[in-house]
Amino acid sequence: MEDYKKEFIEFMIDCEVLKFGDFITKSGRKTPFFINTGFYRTGAQLRRLGGYYARAIQNAFGVDFDVLFGPAYKGIPLAVAASMAISERYDVEIKYCSNRKEVKDHGDKGILLGSPIQDGDRVLIIEDVTTAGTSIEETLPIIRAQGAVDVLGLIVSVDRMERGKGTKSAFQEMEEKYGLKASAIVTMEEVTEHLYNRPYKGRVIIDDALKSSLDAYYEQYGAK
Repeated sequence: MEDYKKEFIEFMIDCEVLKFGDFITKSGRKTPFFINTGFYRTGAQLRRLGGYYARAIQNAFGVDFDVLFGPAYKGIPLAVAASMAISERYDVEIKYCSNRKEVKDHGDKGILLGSPIQDGDRVLIIEDVTTAGTSIEETLPIIRAQGAVDVLGLIVSVDRMERGKGTKSAFQEMEEKYGLKASAIVTMEEVTEHLYNRPYKGRVIIDDALKSSLDAYYEQYGAK
């Protein structure tokens, strides 16, 4: 595992973005872990987060594209932070764009904020996490309604590695249904590998008991 992935896992712990306990996901699944990117709350945190996304984007997609699209609301700061990091790290200008939940009918009208999407643009979608892949169904029509664009794929911070609506992973379903490549900074398998029975700042975060809970969860909801 690359060092930046290990750093990112520890960064999530430090920011209290990655938590372990008893939670319910948006899709209604009882889970022993939860990822909430709303806990990135400072400029320094967003700067680091953008850097991790930039590394993952470059590794999976390269940086030869036009627009980084972050769906409202959590995707908005992600698109801004990552596009800034790509500019700083790779000296490439990527436009950022996001949607509004409600169409604005005065001033800067329309459903989009940031850069407009134009015919011929190559667009990469950026989100926080994906569980069942439902959000992509809402995002793609918004992007494709803007013109003849090429949607390259999806980048998220963590691949939960769960099945989508069938037995395959949400990533696999997206790739098959929409022809989109999906990638992540880290997977939950990598998170578990890095934290299991390994002390971090004086405590073991994933001990044997939690590992058993994670294994049971993936036995029920993991992709086959």
